[in-house]
Amino acid sequence: MEAITNIKVLGTSPFSNRVEIALNIKSLDYEFIVEDNFNNKSELLLQSNPIHKKIPILIHGDKSMCESLVILQYTDDTWPDGLSILPSDPYDCAIARFWATYVDNKWFPLMLEIREAMGNDAKKAVLQNIIEGLDQLEEAFVKCSKGKDFFGGDNIGYVDIALGCFLGWIRGMEMMLGLDLVYEAQTPCLAKWAERFLSEKVVKDVILEHGVLDFLYEMYDGGFKI
Repeated sequence: MEAITNIKVLGTSPFSNRVEIALNIKSLDYEFIVEDNFNNKSELLLQSNPIHKKIPILIHGDKSMCESLVILQYTDDTWPDGLSILPSDPYDCAIARFWATYVDNKWFPLMLEIREAMGNDAKKAVLQNIIEGLDQLEEAFVKCSKGKDFFGGDNIGYVDIALGCFLGWIRGMEMMLGLDLVYEAQTPCLAKWAERFLSEKVVKDVILEHGVLDFLYEMYDGGFKI
């Protein structure tokens, strides 16, 4: 294993959870450094990501990088032994990238938009878009998983990590709105996938708790980077 001082993760967000899960998949030891990304950004954060000044950040030796999906690619390429994060087939890899980008650019922004929606009608409209997005992800799971347990097949992969990091956020949203978003009657495949994902050893103790997510949700102003 890498020496613990050789790999550091700066974060506290669903996006930094992605990095933690990826490193766990590769059985790598790392130091996790909690960042107060809203009020008191550390010098290490500012030096490691001088462009965006946001988390998550992976520091590997004397190299640092940001953007969670970029970090997943780097992790897979740098430590190729063991389980792969991205599919080896070029087409499957392209499809995985497409759906991960969909999660970040199309679906997740709706989870933030509902906070800003004014009035019940506006909130209902955003909620309907969230549900429609989950329906599309249900269909994507069927195609990507090819009848297996995860988007990545037999094991957690790129899309699993991209979407799975938001499961804590989704549960918190369900509690806040008093309704179900991912449940067997609406999205049966996603509901079963979510249970499997959260029970995996590499995921346990990584997904943020509701209280932390509620704080991030209220404070979110672009303070972390996808």
